[in-house]
Amino acid sequence: MTDFSVVMGIETEYGIVRNDLKESDPVIESMELVRSYQSADLTGWLYQGEDPSLDARGFRVDNLAQDEEEKAFTRSDYKRFFSFHEMKSDRILSNGGRFYNDHTHPEFSTPESSSIMELLHYDRAGLDILRLAKKERERLLGGDGLLSLYRNNTDYHGHSYGCHENYLLPRDIPFDRIVQVCVPFLVARTILLGAGKYGYESSEKRGIVRYQASQRADFIETLVSVDTMHGRPLVNSRDEPHADRTLFRRLHLILGDANMSEWQTAMKLGMTRLVLRDLLLGGWKPKISLEDPVGAIRMVSRGLRDQPLLRLEAGQWTAIDILEYYADSLEDMKVIRDPEDQWVLSEWRSSIESFRSDPSRLSDRIDWIAKENLLSRFREEENLSDDDPWLQSLDLEYHNIDPEQGLFFALEESGEILRLSEESSVREAMTDPPHRGRPPVRHAIIRRFPDDVVEAGWEKIRFRSGEVVVLPLFQTFGEEEISRLVGHIGRLSSPLEIPGVIRHYTERTNS
Repeated sequence: MTDFSVVMGIETEYGIVRNDLKESDPVIESMELVRSYQSADLTGWLYQGEDPSLDARGFRVDNLAQDEEEKAFTRSDYKRFFSFHEMKSDRILSNGGRFYNDHTHPEFSTPESSSIMELLHYDRAGLDILRLAKKERERLLGGDGLLSLYRNNTDYHGHSYGCHENYLLPRDIPFDRIVQVCVPFLVARTILLGAGKYGYESSEKRGIVRYQASQRADFIETLVSVDTMHGRPLVNSRDEPHADRTLFRRLHLILGDANMSEWQTAMKLGMTRLVLRDLLLGGWKPKISLEDPVGAIRMVSRGLRDQPLLRLEAGQWTAIDILEYYADSLEDMKVIRDPEDQWVLSEWRSSIESFRSDPSRLSDRIDWIAKENLLSRFREEENLSDDDPWLQSLDLEYHNIDPEQGLFFALEESGEILRLSEESSVREAMTDPPHRGRPPVRHAIIRRFPDDVVEAGWEKIRFRSGEVVVLPLFQTFGEEEISRLVGHIGRLSSPLEIPGVIRHYTERTNS
């Protein structure tokens, strides 16, 4: 399947704090924040057909490790006197994304896209959407600064929340093959993609870790699992493609950090897409396999500039050695198709070279290096000890999404951190869907029949009549074809006409 475009998406959960209360209910706070965002196409998410217990390895688990915690949450929810749908407070956005309460965290999901830079702009737009929701929520509460929102992955008390990546792949690629090819890469990429963390939170007691590259590595406990909240895996095996499951599978990665750096977000998507495309072309023959991948990701995270040798079945390599091996293999396979791919591979190679010569050269694009420099300067200026709790507070404020308070944004504003997105494109991404794929079609249907649509998901839309429209991926449609389809939908008089119109345009485009 050499012409297959990898459809991608990012889901980011945010930390939320009420600054005016000693204790607050994160479920309530997340609900109210989401509800404070007024610009939504629809408030009903179509959960029908979702089953987090389906495992990509070919079975259905009877009980998820997180089920007991979910049951406890449910018992608490009964005392709050609101329904499941009220708790979720789903907002389906005009830009094709989703904004909702993932039980104790507000979560923004980008629309689907096959473009790295397009996704980067939608991810950045998510920050502005949360800021608008925060501003309105604080207005209703009666004062500025009553809420803080953090784009990070830990509360520093043993609880982690995620930034999940999604890659849609052909179903005929065996899942165990995906795991075999991707695991060494996923472990190694941590050194270039970590957001940085002061301290550590794993159950291991292997000395004191003052600082490490990844916020998420401490919480990775197994190689493969369908769970996402407990026993978190390097590769999640949840089998929910949100597309035709006879044709597609979704690779759901939960091991990565929520980056502030746009360069890291773009590289996270771009590097992974290239490895997956290499796999899809059928030419990948990995010659490396880590003996202990879970232990290795923690070693990479804690090794920082002095990267340890990781034990492979044949020899020992550093994470940088592994990344170079993958980059070499990609060039040999000629998987580079467009300027985005060229940029990713060029940045991949130059970052390897920079890290080997002097990792500090990457402080303008890698969060953990920029943050480490910031903490070091502050520690020296204030004459603090290495274990001063103030350093952890500064770590957290690096991830504050308020541009007036977040330490990251001060670095970005001063030019010390590279910015890739353009403000005009970010503003457009806040309200408008991508020009290709399912998002513009979803938006067109909901906009045309706002009183008829009851619920919508990534793939399906349900109407009051009971009719459910299933959306194909529209992968063979260019922007002009999508524009014509969207225009036609805008002229329809009944939702019952939608399936026939989609079928007509699909047959015409594929002929």
